[in-house]
Amino acid sequence: MRFGLFIPQGWRMDLAGIEPSEHWATMSTLAARADAGPWESIWVYDHFHTVPEPTDDATHEAWTLMAAFAASTQRVRLGQMCTCMSYRNPAYLAKVAATVDIVSGGRTEMGIGGGWYEHEWRAYGYGFPPARDRLGMLDEGVQIMRQAWTTGKATLDGKHYQVDGAIVRPTPLQPGGIPLWIAGGGEKVTLKIAAKYAQYTNFLGTLDEFKAKSAILADHCRTVGTDFDAITRSANYNIAVGTTQDEVDNRITWYEDHMNRYVSPDKAQQQVNSVRGMPGMGTPEQLVERFTALRDAGMTYAICYFPELAYDTSGLELFEREVIPALI
Repeated sequence: MRFGLFIPQGWRMDLAGIEPSEHWATMSTLAARADAGPWESIWVYDHFHTVPEPTDDATHEAWTLMAAFAASTQRVRLGQMCTCMSYRNPAYLAKVAATVDIVSGGRTEMGIGGGWYEHEWRAYGYGFPPARDRLGMLDEGVQIMRQAWTTGKATLDGKHYQVDGAIVRPTPLQPGGIPLWIAGGGEKVTLKIAAKYAQYTNFLGTLDEFKAKSAILADHCRTVGTDFDAITRSANYNIAVGTTQDEVDNRITWYEDHMNRYVSPDKAQQQVNSVRGMPGMGTPEQLVERFTALRDAGMTYAICYFPELAYDTSGLELFEREVIPALI
């Protein structure tokens, strides 16, 4: 199994209470730690407003961070989970990503999806098109990026995007272009787009849900004539790990207290519930058992989020010491 690590960037209130002047030092120190450790990749989110509700706290922009991490790390691969296609013209996005790939020495991943956070869409003047249009933009945008990265130019007269000989030079260092992660579990459209274009997918990570989405992806692959086994299936996991159940419970209590300081109680509880009782909560032995079952079901790339990471690295250290070695 392979492992990626989310770097706190503020979106999930994970830099709250830290002075903005210290944000980059916090993020870059954690990125350097991952670069020197057992992690294959580091990740950020492509969002503008905090969750679980918009606040005035910081959310650092994803592709700016990609460029900064490209220049400040040496080994880890660099991804976003996931870029919203409609936030940037796809030819422009292809150009940005190709530049980041050059700076990083060929370490860039492209996580891409249709987008969902209505509040930031409307606040930034993007409107909020219906899902069918957002997914149509995803499909056309992926076509443009693939064409740009493989040929150095892109032309498409689509319903949503029109580009005419857009030059994207230099192309990415990676042969065939930057690997595409199609994120989301929409069964009729998103997973069909993934079947057509993706080298990686990323959808729900509980065992039963993962199996169900995998079966649907396999059906789409048969329909469009692609190789299901060639697609790496990944999932994201919120981690609360401790050597004992008491330590695990203490992490959950800390997270609840932390969120209650910055968002409304019902929204704080919503975030805590995204960790409590999920596959990434437990002792190292419990996590190894659950991840082993997921690996057996075909989940071979876990992207891990530690809510407390900017404030406390002990959970990360325990995971690195006792979970990752048992699974790689």
